[in-house]
Amino acid sequence: MSKKIEIFDTTLRDGAQGVGIEFSHDDKLRVIHALDSLGVTYIEAGMMTGERDAEFFSEIAELPLKNSRLTMLLRTCKAGESACENAAVRLARKSAISVITVFGKASSAQVESVLGTTNEENIRMIEDTVSYLSEGGREVIFDAEHFFDGYAADPDYAKRVILAAYKAGAGRIVLCDTNGATLPWEIEDVVARVATEFPHIKFGIHCHNDMGTAEAATSAAVRAGVVHVQGTVSGVGERCGNANLTTIIPLLQLRMDCDCVGENLHLLTRTAREVMDAANLNFDERSPFVGGYAFAHKAGTHIDAVIKSAENFEHIKPELVGNRRHLRLSSLAGRAAVLTKLEKYNPGVHFDKDDPRVIAAAEMLLERENAGYSYDDASASLELMIDEALGKRHKFFDLLELRVIVNETPNGGDISDAFTASAIIKISVDGCVELTAGEGNGPVNAIDEALRRALCRFYPEIGKIRLTDYRVRVLDSRATASSVRVSIESTDNEFVWRTVGVSSDVINASWQALRDSVEFKLKRDGYTRG
Repeated sequence: MSKKIEIFDTTLRDGAQGVGIEFSHDDKLRVIHALDSLGVTYIEAGMMTGERDAEFFSEIAELPLKNSRLTMLLRTCKAGESACENAAVRLARKSAISVITVFGKASSAQVESVLGTTNEENIRMIEDTVSYLSEGGREVIFDAEHFFDGYAADPDYAKRVILAAYKAGAGRIVLCDTNGATLPWEIEDVVARVATEFPHIKFGIHCHNDMGTAEAATSAAVRAGVVHVQGTVSGVGERCGNANLTTIIPLLQLRMDCDCVGENLHLLTRTAREVMDAANLNFDERSPFVGGYAFAHKAGTHIDAVIKSAENFEHIKPELVGNRRHLRLSSLAGRAAVLTKLEKYNPGVHFDKDDPRVIAAAEMLLERENAGYSYDDASASLELMIDEALGKRHKFFDLLELRVIVNETPNGGDISDAFTASAIIKISVDGCVELTAGEGNGPVNAIDEALRRALCRFYPEIGKIRLTDYRVRVLDSRATASSVRVSIESTDNEFVWRTVGVSSDVINASWQALRDSVEFKLKRDGYTRG
């Protein structure tokens, strides 16, 4: 690879400014270790504002990281004060974190309207803060905030700011599109101009995604000469988010001959999911490179072409980023796709398109789809359906009785208590009967609790399952008589699978999806009862 690009992850700082994102202390440690395993160059773990932050940075400075360096964000000293008088700046200089990211205004309009000071005082604040930290033995990265807006309005002043930070000791000058309002070709042009004018400076890029162009703008900046790229996992962040590193890293490394994380690229999908789980956010399956749909094929002609040669509809090998190919079965897919699935789920068994087993599976698929089932995103239920079509689906337990009671709101109680529920379930495993009850926040949660309690006696691994997503879709417009499709996502903290159920009764549909979730787990763990 011809060009080394430093990857600066700011998920724990800029990403944490996104609406609905809140990292606990343990979440932060989890994210740091995941990013270190991936091999990003810098991890910005937060912002230094006072003693509480100093304690956190002191703790994480002791973490045994293999690949990454921790950094913190710090604002410059204020107008009219010296860097050594600023408490946060002093704490940063004393910190065991050796890399400090300082941000300052590169826009004269921002200096006047936000800081309420003069252009000259702004430059003094930047010079004083950067030199104070640099002379204290700290590596300084300078984020030139609002650089592209500032350059468009007053290029001479914007350039004075970055040159002042560099001369004061900043090892990296990061050009920030803070408003996310600069077009990619404009960013490429400006970066090329300043990189040519200041060839001795190592430049970086920090883009926001307010126009949906953050990744394109970042790659354009790399083309123009930056060697340092900032962003967040899955693009989380304030407003519309930041440049998405899980898109940028493979884009640069696989298509632009850059080295971002070296041989660790195959960990990208796992890292993306790990960080989103720590952030308690639903993972976007449509994410380029790492999403579950990134290499998913549904149309029959596409599936046929991919089976013949993957390059027909896949721009890279999914394994390069730790992802995998998914062939989505539906009535659009045709027998070739059904045959492929049968061979996948039955290794070593030969099938052809005219095999009665292939025909039976295709007919069952069509029948289920006509009833409202969709296996596009329910591969676990699909695998169990194929087993059923082949006459080899294991019956791990029999449901003997299921009763659900929805609790009414007590007099004077809060309406939020109205839908607490309890479930009583009786199941049989090889003739052994278990009767168990469960309580939950709603009937489905109660059924899930009762079912897992009943089965744990026979299958202890069931205790590892937890539901991570539950969705209901009405399939027609007959109001309360409508059929519904319930989709459930489950995990055992090692694997994620999805199941589906359809009925005119939402409880029945939910039961089908829950049952499939449990049966898939048991099958995957190697149980063969029934």
